[in-house]
This record gives sequence, structure tokens and C-alpha cells, in this order.
Amino acid sequence: MWKRLTLLWTLVRAGGRDLWFALRHPAAPGWLKLGTALIVLYVLSPVDLVPDVFPVVGAIDDLLLAPIAIRWLLKRLPPEISKALGRGSQ
Repeated sequence: MWKRLTLLWTLVRAGGRDLWFALRHPAAPGWLKLGTALIVLYVLSPVDLVPDVFPVVGAIDDLLLAPIAIRWLLKRLPPEISKALGRGSQ
């Protein structure tokens, strides 16, 4: 379990930092907080889309879905938060 969390943290470190900053921004919308909570619950939950009993395929859903979900949330940030992150109008 710890190896899995360590690898996951390595993959989402940059996006995680941006997401953390966006959550702490005064203009952070409610959907951002809800989306982040759902990502954390999914990563920590024992229930997965693909069961972990399959050696390689079972971990792929966590390793792919969490970074994709974080990037999806970051792309939908309000303009003032994106500018504060230094992303401009990407």
C-alpha cells in the first residue's frame, strides 16, 4: 500500500501542488473542493474500477485516473486562480 501511495504521489506532485494552491485561494469554487475530495477518496478507497488482484492492471487505474482527474480540474479553474498559478489563459 505504501509503495503504491509513494508512486502515485511522485506522478501527481506538480499537479498536486497546483491543486493545493488553488484550493487555498480565496476564490476557489465549491466544485473544485468537491472534485478534490472525490479524487482523494477514490485513491484511498479499497474499491477500484479494476480490482487490485490483477498484478499490473489493478494499479493502472489509480496511476492513470488520479493524474487525469487532477489535470481536468486544473484546466477548468477560474481565470483569476489560473493567473495566480502562473498558467495564464491556458
